[in-house]
Amino acid sequence: MTVTATAIPMLTDNYAWLLRESAAGAVGIVDPAEAEPAIAAIEAAGGKLDVIFITHHHGDHIGGVAALVARYHPLVVGNAADAHRLPKLDVPVREGDLVTFGNTTAELFNTPGHTIGHIAYYFADGGVLLPGDTLFSLGCGRLFEGTAEDMFSAFQKFARLPDETLVCAGHEYTASNAKFALAKDPENAALQARAAEITALRVAGKATLPVTLGEERLTNPFMRAPTAAAFGALRTAKDKF
Repeated sequence: MTVTATAIPMLTDNYAWLLRESAAGAVGIVDPAEAEPAIAAIEAAGGKLDVIFITHHHGDHIGGVAALVARYHPLVVGNAADAHRLPKLDVPVREGDLVTFGNTTAELFNTPGHTIGHIAYYFADGGVLLPGDTLFSLGCGRLFEGTAEDMFSAFQKFARLPDETLVCAGHEYTASNAKFALAKDPENAALQARAAEITALRVAGKATLPVTLGEERLTNPFMRAPTAAAFGALRTAKDKF
């Protein structure tokens, strides 16, 4: 069995992710910002939706949930501690829980920083990480509610995952992140190569995601930050960049 993730572009720069589990044929979606593109992708995948996975409460990640629930009646999964500002949850979860998806499971991580109640999902079967707005390619989420220490700790939870893990982040921010990363680490050959790849992908109208966690370890300045203080200094610099 394995889980695959396909990006669904939404709004101006969001991605929802369509998940398919091969053994039982389960279909899920992560962070549907709006209903219409989600429905188009679900119908193309066979017209059923079993699970909606929510990473956090921001409107550009939950805007399509109500319409999808009304149409397909899926289970809705989200952080129990943040349930008061999420759509109605059928499966409230906490860190360390395993959520059933078809014949496999997703592992939950608390990843506060962007929001206090942010969580991420990891499917070992398929090597898929859904970090929402915690980890972006070559970047990290803004600290709206949490601290640099919170976000740094969240990043450390990804440290044990294999290099081949696919990072399926919530936004297409990679090109702008690349400019900041190059300003901070201009001699990094792997980053230079990634930046050139990003430029070519965007010129061709293609997504820069997913990307492997191993590549992010070589190129993402936030993943390379050795301490929470260094991480925080980078985030402050990025906010002003």
